[in-house]
Amino acid sequence: MRRFVTLAATVLGLMGAAGTALADPLEGLWKTEADDGYYAHIQMAPCGAKLCGKIARSFDAEGEVRSPNTGKTLVIDMVPQGGGRYDGKVWRPSNDKIYIGKMTLKGDSLVLKGCVAGGLLCSGQTWTRLR
Repeated sequence: MRRFVTLAATVLGLMGAAGTALADPLEGLWKTEADDGYYAHIQMAPCGAKLCGKIARSFDAEGEVRSPNTGKTLVIDMVPQGGGRYDGKVWRPSNDKIYIGKMTLKGDSLVLKGCVAGGLLCSGQTWTRLR
């Protein structure tokens, strides 16, 4: 019985470590660049088999502000493409439009682009990892 308990504890420990190791490097808290005078903290996390980013907090030049957008999904259904690249959609709160989304992760820097015309014309921001 003692062997079984030891084996079970070892297997459960390995499963926990494997789950941690499988977390996508995009997951975590990110700070956006300012857009129309505001910036936000975005929590990136799995949403089903894809990755999404929700607005966790919003700020202006004076500090944190209450926003009706808190909790809304800004980064929508991103799918890893390899090499730190992701494709999906992005929502821009200031004009309430959804764009083709492209992201490139390099360490603690994330370049996010919203594109139109089938991805030919893009505008972007560079976000920084907070944690």
